[in-house]
Amino acid sequence: MIRILLADDHTIVREGLKQILADIPDLEVAGEAEDGREALRRMRKEEWDVVILDITMPERDGFSVLKEIKREKPKLPVIILTMHGEHQLGARCLKAGANGFLTKESASRELVKAIRLALVGKKYVSPSVAENIIGALGPDVDPDRPLHELLSDREFTILCKIASGKNVTGIADELALSSRTVSTYRRRILDKMGMKHNAELTHYALKNGLVF
Repeated sequence: MIRILLADDHTIVREGLKQILADIPDLEVAGEAEDGREALRRMRKEEWDVVILDITMPERDGFSVLKEIKREKPKLPVIILTMHGEHQLGARCLKAGANGFLTKESASRELVKAIRLALVGKKYVSPSVAENIIGALGPDVDPDRPLHELLSDREFTILCKIASGKNVTGIADELALSSRTVSTYRRRILDKMGMKHNAELTHYALKNGLVF
């Protein structure tokens, strides 16, 4: 039996995903998590064959949870589910080691296939976002590329959290960093993107669909 850990903060979404998998004899949702911290706790405490992560969760977002999982258990397959089609998010998840990136609206058609591929070490991306993600992963440098592509993964995460309304202290607590470190990252983000205020960062992030 293939043991699946399912992490999503919405009960109705988890129930829907369990229903999708209920008729597959060798797949079992053997554990659930309502937030990122619980997902990490259960990942460490038990043995899993696949982890399915929502990108938007309280406590720890799915992107940071993904990176933590890959540091501790690099061979454990992780599939990211998202409501967002923003291709930079998908590209960053795949670069961080995700085995799949699916929109939730496509899960009923694609989740089982994504799991099967992940179990044999392959990757799956929803066709609806694949073209943009492949472009973002490509080696060619586009001089007109979006400003957020200049950011490191940590800077990108902090940009998204600033844009979602979190303050420095809240971000520091969530990412287990000091407030001074978060402030330093914030200054770097502003410098790289040529901006002066959080309001400009928020406007940019909303315009480009980066808030998660």
